[in-house]
Amino acid sequence: MSVDRSTARCLVCGPRQDHRPELGGLLRRCAACGFAWTAQEQAEADGRYDEDYFADGGYDDYFRAGPRRFEAARRLRWLLSATRPTTLIEAGCAGGYFLEAAHHAGINATGIEVSHAAAQYARDHLHMPVRQGYFETIAPTLTADTICAFHVLEHVQDPRAFLHAAHTALTPGGWLALEVPNIASAAAHRLGTDWPGLQPRYHRWHFTPATLTRLVTDAGFEVVRQDTAVFRYYMPLRYRLRHARHLLPADLVGLRSPRLTHPRLGDLLRVIARTPQHRRSTR
Repeated sequence: MSVDRSTARCLVCGPRQDHRPELGGLLRRCAACGFAWTAQEQAEADGRYDEDYFADGGYDDYFRAGPRRFEAARRLRWLLSATRPTTLIEAGCAGGYFLEAAHHAGINATGIEVSHAAAQYARDHLHMPVRQGYFETIAPTLTADTICAFHVLEHVQDPRAFLHAAHTALTPGGWLALEVPNIASAAAHRLGTDWPGLQPRYHRWHFTPATLTRLVTDAGFEVVRQDTAVFRYYMPLRYRLRHARHLLPADLVGLRSPRLTHPRLGDLLRVIARTPQHRRSTR
């Protein structure tokens, strides 16, 4: 049953701060830090991310090899600019294309995916090692020097529990790479409920650069790098050129730059963080 979360507390500030309705009551936003959350509770994850999710939930291209391999290559290049993983866990690995790219780069990569449909696709079509279930349950039984979660944290029941599980699974000095929609982006401010990154049916939490950094830091990580990217970042050059008259002007106005990345105002918020080099085990 859906639960009214209009009185929920801010995950970042706790119960000490007021929050207000936004976008016609669709979201609640903390008055102190700007963290936002969808006012109505969604169904449990294992009931939401079935075959219909990938067919009708705006994710119908999740199993299309062309765009997903392009996306995976860009994400891997971004990750390798900071660290060279030996063992990697990807949370929410979907169809497995990032795992495939990591394996081709010589990385021992394993996926954890809550969706039966996606986990089966990754195993059957790409022959990737994927465990089906919740990251928060499975990850603490594993060990890796790098964990990646691309567009996962906005979906989970409790981001703090997710980050704790990641911290537990990582070796000392291990790396965490996150990407989520940026509710503080120029496009989100301009488009309101029409912003593609909102998706209140599936996204519980809505992060800003400051609130994501604070949550990650509170979980025991040191943020090494943080930036944002526009949606065009994951579009192949031919597509960007073909649709430039529709895509480029809005980004030029919002970011005042033709670049695909921006320190704060892009649609996609990215963070790379590390655990301390020497720490007491939390197992």
